[in-house]
Amino acid sequence: MIQARPIPAFDDNYIWLLTETDDTAVVVDLGDADPVLEVLRREGRTLTGILVTHHHHDHTGGIPDLLEAFPNAEVHGPADPRIRTITHPCREGDAIRPAGLSTRFRVMEVPGHTSTHIAYLGDGKLFCGDTLFAAGCGRVFDGTFEQLANSLESIAALPPDTLCYCAHEYTLANLGFAAWVEPDSPALVERTGLETERRRRGEPTLPAPLDLELSTNPFLRVREPRVMAAAAGFAGRPLSSGAEVFTALRRWKDERYD
Repeated sequence: MIQARPIPAFDDNYIWLLTETDDTAVVVDLGDADPVLEVLRREGRTLTGILVTHHHHDHTGGIPDLLEAFPNAEVHGPADPRIRTITHPCREGDAIRPAGLSTRFRVMEVPGHTSTHIAYLGDGKLFCGDTLFAAGCGRVFDGTFEQLANSLESIAALPPDTLCYCAHEYTLANLGFAAWVEPDSPALVERTGLETERRRRGEPTLPAPLDLELSTNPFLRVREPRVMAAAAGFAGRPLSSGAEVFTALRRWKDERYD
């Protein structure tokens, strides 16, 4: 079984450290080399693999320095020419086993935040980069709103006990927007209290169980009548599809909340 630990980076990133043995490690979304090198050296580990979800610099910027230190490490990621360090391009449905791990991961194409974003599912864990956040989702950059809506539907269909390892500590801010959408939700009140206490203790709010996301994340609740009504109120017109509701929610958050 994989042990997954967060390595904080920058202001709010998490680089996920995956281990199954005492002497090797794989990391996910390596934006900054220094904190990872510190952990690897302190624990006497060899880096055997890097998993990349998308091309943004805060997810890839540390790769060259880590490859200098560990030149044999495999780099799995989307087939995107913007990521020049990829050694093992991945596509939808691929089954990969990163060196140093016994677990196989299924690759999911989850575009929207970016056009080539992917996620890795294995051992009941989903490493989803910036597609899904706890109580939220990523902005749309070079993907489309429809793509991101479809990607989130794919994630929502996974087993509810799936643990979602997102790449940023945005949970409390996302819960604030979720309360705009569903101000009378007891589940949101309860979660906000629990997550606030975690952050007060200096603990991460991740990973997030998918069933908790399904009950509190408005971007996964686009067919709930209260969410549909709130999105239609922002849009000023009836909305007939999940993709339309999602787009209204995302624009609402972009324009009025963030």
